[in-house]
Amino acid sequence: MYEFVLTLHSWLRWAAIPAGIVATIAAFTVRPGYTESTRADRWGLILTIVLDLQLVLGLLLYVALSPTTAAVFEDFGAAMGDPVARFWAVEHIALMLAAVVVAHVGRILGRKARTPNSKRIRLLVCFALATVVMIAATPWPGMPAGRPLFRL
Repeated sequence: MYEFVLTLHSWLRWAAIPAGIVATIAAFTVRPGYTESTRADRWGLILTIVLDLQLVLGLLLYVALSPTTAAVFEDFGAAMGDPVARFWAVEHIALMLAAVVVAHVGRILGRKARTPNSKRIRLLVCFALATVVMIAATPWPGMPAGRPLFRL
């Protein structure tokens, strides 16, 4: 079960990161004064759905399935001294959770905006920030806690 969920979580990032990039671009390219449902709204929805799936899978790994986090929880103090263990125990989950929250907040703020331009700016800022945070918190190959680009 662990390998399946880990592989799914790893592959789903290839939907999350592009969805964040496209949602950001869509928010940037909204025509001023355009009040109907936009590509930014659709891509924002796709982004939040994919991030929610990532969150569920990541929490399942973090709380129940991962031998890495199980080892970290045995001696959390010692894990904080190890950059790799600290990345998985604190940094990855905190930053990714922040990305999920920021994307959701962006959609909410966009819906509550009074003008099309304020909606555009809110979506743009939140989707861009969520995307940057996702990219920063991804364990890219070559990093101390790096993982392969494509897990098989």
